Amino acid sequence: MSGLYEAPPTSAEGDARRAGETSRPTVVAVERDGARNRIDTLRPGAFLAPMPLHARGDAARIALVGTTAGLLAGDALALDVTVGPGAALELTETAGLVAYDHRGGASSWRARVTVAAGGRLQWEGKPFVAAAGARVDRGLEVFLGHGATMLWRDTLVLGRSAERGGSVRSATRVLHEGRELFVEELDLTDHEERQLPGILGSSRVVDAVAAFGRTPARPHPPLTTPLAGPGALARTVTPGAARDGAGLDQVWRSWATDL
Repeated sequence: MSGLYEAPPTSAEGDARRAGETSRPTVVAVERDGARNRIDTLRPGAFLAPMPLHARGDAARIALVGTTAGLLAGDALALDVTVGPGAALELTETAGLVAYDHRGGASSWRARVTVAAGGRLQWEGKPFVAAAGARVDRGLEVFLGHGATMLWRDTLVLGRSAERGGSVRSATRVLHEGRELFVEELDLTDHEERQLPGILGSSRVVDAVAAFGRTPARPHPPLTTPLAGPGALARTVTPGAARDGAGLDQVWRSWATDL
């Protein structure tokens, strides 16, 4: 992970990256052990290292800390998160992630999340920035058991300051008790098409808070769309360079108490 406005890595850094392992997944797993949550597995990957934090309430807390700059062409960031039956996990990120100019190449970001029966996951993601020249394929797969819930914050930023932004295709698939709860493919690979009215227009920040597995008691209209099953999605599209703020921050805080 990296700050939003850092200089891109040098060509030497890119060559060294390509010579090493770029797809080793980061693995996080927590289990319920009697009255407490126990961290079962923390395994660093090629890009992220999971670090335990002091507990707050009854949930285990883990930070995802960046260990190298990226994404560069050829990189494949992978993350595997498992929450055991009745366990609770708060996952946070310490900084945003930048996909730099891929110079004709491509990269990927993949996350697989499993929350077993009665489990609970809160994942507060930081902005994902697709710089000019980046071409990124993002994918999230979520499997929720009976009574399991997940709250997710996701912010996609097309370009750093004064940039048009790279190409991004983002797919999300959430299964609840084996049935599809939320399936979406966001194709922002065509720069001209995404500027059309009804898509993004002049906006370049897509910010969202998603609740899966339980419908929040406070829906926060008009930002919120209910799902076909238990859950809701709140989303804003803005021209700013990062999170515009207050609206979805408030949604996150209130839904965090509901779930």
